[in-house]
Amino acid sequence: MTLYQLFYLVAAFCFIFALKWMSHPSTARRGVFSGEFGMLLAIVGTLIRADMINYELVIGGLIVGTAIGIPIALLMPMTAVPQRTAISLSCGAFASTLIGAAEYYKIGPRPAFTNGALMVEILLGALTTTASLMAFGKLQEILPGRPMVFKFQNYFNLGVLAVAAVIGVYNVASPGDTHLFPVYVALAGTFGVLLIIRIGGADMPTVIALLNSYSGLSSCAMGFALDNKLLIISGALDGSSGLILSIIMCRAMNRSFSNVLFGGFGQLQASTAGGKDARPVRSASPEEAAGILADARSVVVIPGYGMAVAQAQHKIRELHDVLTKRGVEVRFAIHPVAGRMPGHMNVLLAEADVPYDKLIEMEDINGDMGMTDVALIVGANDIVNPAALNDPGSPIAGMPILDAYKSRTIMIIKRGMSAGFAGIDNELYYMDKTLMLFGDAKSFVASLVKEIGSNHD
Repeated sequence: MTLYQLFYLVAAFCFIFALKWMSHPSTARRGVFSGEFGMLLAIVGTLIRADMINYELVIGGLIVGTAIGIPIALLMPMTAVPQRTAISLSCGAFASTLIGAAEYYKIGPRPAFTNGALMVEILLGALTTTASLMAFGKLQEILPGRPMVFKFQNYFNLGVLAVAAVIGVYNVASPGDTHLFPVYVALAGTFGVLLIIRIGGADMPTVIALLNSYSGLSSCAMGFALDNKLLIISGALDGSSGLILSIIMCRAMNRSFSNVLFGGFGQLQASTAGGKDARPVRSASPEEAAGILADARSVVVIPGYGMAVAQAQHKIRELHDVLTKRGVEVRFAIHPVAGRMPGHMNVLLAEADVPYDKLIEMEDINGDMGMTDVALIVGANDIVNPAALNDPGSPIAGMPILDAYKSRTIMIIKRGMSAGFAGIDNELYYMDKTLMLFGDAKSFVASLVKEIGSNHD
């Protein structure tokens, strides 16, 4: 075994342990370090390979990538992690596409299997590149968050993919004829755009996980094309873990892959445009809400994407602290698809140093909601909408929700009465025991902390 192969072997074990350790909060930091160390070994192992031809280009690329990556890591706020993840996936997939294209244009005979692996790599790489960019646009609200739907869209999308597949087979059978290769890459990239534009913001957690899987599978195919064992292992780990996570997310929403990819979830429903906007709701001031919270015995905080947008996680932690000092039991109910990426709420609350044992998964806390004095919903909507349970015609029918409606008092911090990602009204707003706390989440929670701390000692 050569030295670079030893480095690759150790790196592969580091990647495997990284996935294992990152599956639990207590070992997650160790898992991150393991993955980083494994990647360092992989880079060093590549640099010492005997077939390394041009050190200048490789080292130049490392310097440019480092110069871009460090500022992103240091300056990117935690609330923008989903966007950063999408961009990272796009960069990795684009690199796979470029490497595959360079390999394809090399002169010389190649086995049909290698050509096939190249076509798979380029297809997945190109569609993941454009799909991730579209996901970034939706997450950053540069593009509309709701699905862009047109007539016969699914047939058109599948047609584009089918034509690309036919060209890919032709490229494998006739590797010397390269005139259709640019068309193949363009169709793959176009399919990536078409795949994402019809997906609404509510499905972004699943989409991010699925794109991560595509990126990993592209790297795995690259490993077969380049006969690189480490790429095969790391790509397979990335691809399989992303796929498993996507399946878990779909189960959490009680939906299938086909429904996520082709269902157009998140279209504005006609039912939201009628007279429901004029229905009366009960609202409360910070002073009134603070009094209710201070007198409660148990409070369950339900965070959603609105908390991330307002960057209210640190104020939420302060609210937790001030209520806990008064003897109030405060817990956080975490829905699997709250936010814009898997674990989004966990990451934000961990950043604010909220004790991890206070973060309770949906299936573990729903049984306690009926005995909870106050459910405080911060920027969440569809994941607490009772329509998922009692309206068979609702777009979110069958989706498991947090049972906030069972609590004795429900308080919802929200800027206005707008619908969530699913584009439907929320009956929770109009319940007799619901109080709407209108305003920016960060500012409102800060007012709650001030009121509880100063007036309820």
